[in-house]
Parts: sequence; structure tokens; C-alpha cells
Amino acid sequence: NGRKDAEGNLPGRRGRGGEWRGRLRGWSEDFYDLRYLSDDGYAFPTAPPVDPFAKIKVEDCGKTKGCFRYGKPGCNAETCDYFLSYRMIGADVEFELSADTDGWVAVGFSSDKKMGGDDVMACVHDDNGRVRIQHFYNVGQWAKEIQRNPARDEEGVFENNRVTCRFKRPVNVPRDETIVDLHLSWYYLFAWGPAIQGSITRHDIDSPPASERVVSIYKYEDIFMPSAAYQTFSSPFCLLLIVALTFYLLMGTP
Repeated sequence: NGRKDAEGNLPGRRGRGGEWRGRLRGWSEDFYDLRYLSDDGYAFPTAPPVDPFAKIKVEDCGKTKGCFRYGKPGCNAETCDYFLSYRMIGADVEFELSADTDGWVAVGFSSDKKMGGDDVMACVHDDNGRVRIQHFYNVGQWAKEIQRNPARDEEGVFENNRVTCRFKRPVNVPRDETIVDLHLSWYYLFAWGPAIQGSITRHDIDSPPASERVVSIYKYEDIFMPSAAYQTFSSPFCLLLIVALTFYLLMGTP
């Protein structure tokens, strides 16, 4: 009988154990990133890359989705004070919201243009840097969080001091006071504001904008609403016209 070596192999024979261990070692080093180790020293696989938030396509507004823009004329989803889009995808409506805030951005579905008794979807930036989609119901001037949340396929991001999100919710839902059926037309209420430790606080402006008429999710329009700084009578042309008209009236006619 020959004497076995340290690996238990007979002289002149290639050790199967050593061969397979060598192959396994080479494979594992290729598959694992050895910089990431458990407490016991075992390698963890590297985490897959997180898909970046897909940029909102404003060129689709009025064509394949409806949009509301509030702010400076010509603004887009990255420059408007507030932006919202909606489109039908099967039995769902996909919403995209974005606002110039580090707190929250929301849309409310209302039977009138006043706050109170409204179904509200909000995207809230929390202290951990995440953007969460939450469901609220307006009780008077107070937004009460509702645990039943119809949102799905949620995603959101906070960057460049903007909260931006995307989510879907079903068109038809079981009858519930706090959740409306979106196949019906509603006034849309637009709001945004600061958050404290992930909880929403009062909106940024005293009278947040709202749609001029009820909105149908089956009709795609691209609607612009100028913010206070860009409303008609604050434009240089209109101011000049007012001054000229006042001068004419004061001077009288010959």
C-alpha cells in the first residue's frame, strides 16, 4: 500500500478532491465580490443595480397622456412648480407627480374645487431619503392618512430639490367613502409642501391650484396654469397697456 499525501491521495494519482476544490475556488471568486463578507467570513453576491427613475416624458402630454403644469410658461416636469400627468394602462391609471419641494407633492380628487371630503394621493419624502406613496382623506382642512392604499407599482425619487413619483391605482374600486372611482370625472386639486420626519405639513401656498373643470381620465389634454408671478396682469405687455390707457384717460381727448 502506498503512502497517501496530505490531501489523502495515493502517489501518482491526481486527487479528485483537490481538483474540484480548485475549480470551485476559481468559480466562487469569479461569482462573488469578496469585498462583501458576512460576519462568518462567507462571501455575499454583489447587489444588483437599482433601476434609475425613468424621466417623465413631457413630449407625450396631450397625446398619450394628460398633463397639468403650474409655474413658468413653457416649464416641464423638472422646472414647473407643480406637474402632474395621467394615462390609462389596462385597468389602471398611471400618475406622475413632481414639485419644487423637499417634502411632499399630492393630487386630490374632489366633487368640487374646495378642500374637504377629498380622496388624496401623496408622494412623501422621508428622513431616510425615500419617497413613499401614501393615501389620505381630507377631513375639512386636515389630511387624515388612510391605511387602505390603492397605489401599486410605486416609485419615487428626491433629487435637485424636487420630489417626483410614479404609481398606478385601479380605475374601479369597491365602494368606499375615502376612495373614488376614477372612471367618473372629478376636479383635481394640486398641492405640495414641506414634511417633518416624513409627515406632511401645510401646503406651500394658501390657495393651491385646481383644475378649472372636472377631469376625465379618458381625455388627454396638456393644460398650463401660470403661477402668481406669471399671471396675465403681471406680464410687462399688460402693465404697459394699463399705463398707456391710464395716461390716455387722464389727458383726455382734444
